[in-house]
Amino acid sequence: MGYREMYEKWLTDPVFDEETKEELRAIEGNEKEIEDRFYQELEFGTAGLRGVMGAGTNRMNRYTVGKATQGLANYICRKNGQERGVAIAYDSRHNSKEFSEIAALIFAANGIKVYIFEGLRPTPELSYTIRKLGCISGVNLTASHNPPEYNGYKAYWEDGAQITPPYDAEIMEEVQKITDYGQIKTISKEEAVAQGLYVTIGEDVDKAYLSELKKCVLYPEDIERSAGQLKIVYTPLHGAGNIPVRRLLGELGFTNVYVVPEQEMPNGDFPTVGYPNPEDPAAFSLALDLAKEKNADLVLATDPDSDRIGLYVKDEKHGGFVRFNGNMIGCFLEDYVLGGILQREGKLPENGFVVRSIVTSKMVDAIAASYGVSVKECLTGFKWIGRVMKDEADTGKGTYLFGFEESFGYLVGTEVRDKDAVVSAMTLCGAAAHFHSQGKSMLEAMEEMYEKYGYFRDKVISITHKGLEGSMKIKKMMADLREHTPETVGDVKVTAVADYHKGVGNIPKSNVLQFVLEDGSYFFIRPSGTEPKIKMYLGVKADTAAKADKALEVLENSVRKLVE
Repeated sequence: MGYREMYEKWLTDPVFDEETKEELRAIEGNEKEIEDRFYQELEFGTAGLRGVMGAGTNRMNRYTVGKATQGLANYICRKNGQERGVAIAYDSRHNSKEFSEIAALIFAANGIKVYIFEGLRPTPELSYTIRKLGCISGVNLTASHNPPEYNGYKAYWEDGAQITPPYDAEIMEEVQKITDYGQIKTISKEEAVAQGLYVTIGEDVDKAYLSELKKCVLYPEDIERSAGQLKIVYTPLHGAGNIPVRRLLGELGFTNVYVVPEQEMPNGDFPTVGYPNPEDPAAFSLALDLAKEKNADLVLATDPDSDRIGLYVKDEKHGGFVRFNGNMIGCFLEDYVLGGILQREGKLPENGFVVRSIVTSKMVDAIAASYGVSVKECLTGFKWIGRVMKDEADTGKGTYLFGFEESFGYLVGTEVRDKDAVVSAMTLCGAAAHFHSQGKSMLEAMEEMYEKYGYFRDKVISITHKGLEGSMKIKKMMADLREHTPETVGDVKVTAVADYHKGVGNIPKSNVLQFVLEDGSYFFIRPSGTEPKIKMYLGVKADTAAKADKALEVLENSVRKLVE
């Protein structure tokens, strides 16, 4: 069925409510808008279902949420998981609470027990809750860091990680079997509660979650000594991190935590940022103003569902604040965590490992080698790190120590199987206290790491191409690079090309290309799985900061010309 026919069906089918039809009638005559809303159905990407809110098959709405939920419910029933149940969370985005209720009542109508949070909660707490309650699955209604017009549907399996093969394909098969939205079941909340299928959860799970995170504290004596002397500015960017982050830091003795007042309360419009992403320096504007006023030591920001975290640190020598990019934060944490475990335990496990995505900095490998632990690679998307954790835990072959990906997602500990900005905030503040007790700033500690491991520089370039036209442009770009593989990039010879679409090692096939250059630099190109973007990941290494900065600049200019 073409997009026009689908549009007409939504206008006439009695299963769709009048409000939906009014919205669609309002775009009659706007062929491009109709095409964009109906040319495809939303599909699971690196982080589940995600899209702009509105009426249409290519939009997030009560019907697409319902279809995804009914498909997941059918799959759970196939696996006889009704009694184990599903945990549901939501964040501060528009319609997140409403979508969570719709999903809960669909699960209940299918005889599946639902555990739903009483209010907004961070994504990582949902991951923890799935395992704590023994659920077979979980859902979070969030679009993470996307702009305010987006919402999403993150689906999890029993291991607490986002769904990976074979479950993702099998669930999508069930979703695709639903050809009529009238097949979606539902019951009233009163019926669900009366049947014992709708259970509200809150404070007990919150306490258990934070208690587990506190077990990951390193150098507690340094925190006790220095926590009260540090000044920390924090912004939840109108999201779910405000209460858990402040509560955890307060319980550990970080008493000087200043929250950006304009961004403290949940607000799906994200009026002070627009793009609530801690990857974006613009998101820190108000926080940095407050940091200057308070003379803060570090500045933290979490995204709306509090799984990503960004960082600025005070520059004692030159004044102001220095931004740590995603790779810098991850490498800083890796070195701190491995050193802290070594100090606490006296040795690291012989089978210890860290995990990084393929596009994450190679500095990870240098740090791991210095501690005698291995590095495991996976595809982009934290669900793959969760998959590695599960596989190693199931086989008993390896001990997880730390994992991260360059897109500002980090995980300390093993009770959560997704990136966790709450435990990351705790660990970054703990690191600040540790180095403060030694008379060093976080920036000085990072510089010492560069001197020890080498000056690695990394950068991500994102180019947005929206709609069907943009989607086709991205596909053509990837096809052209495969068909006409460049022999040089700039003035530097390409020495190796890895096409992950054909398979590389044990890593699942994916639409990713890697180019390695003669000077040792490299870059990856891949379409984003959560946004209408093509992304390029650049990496260089040199023996001085100046050489590394120059090499990165040259590589960036060359790569941009390649894709223009």
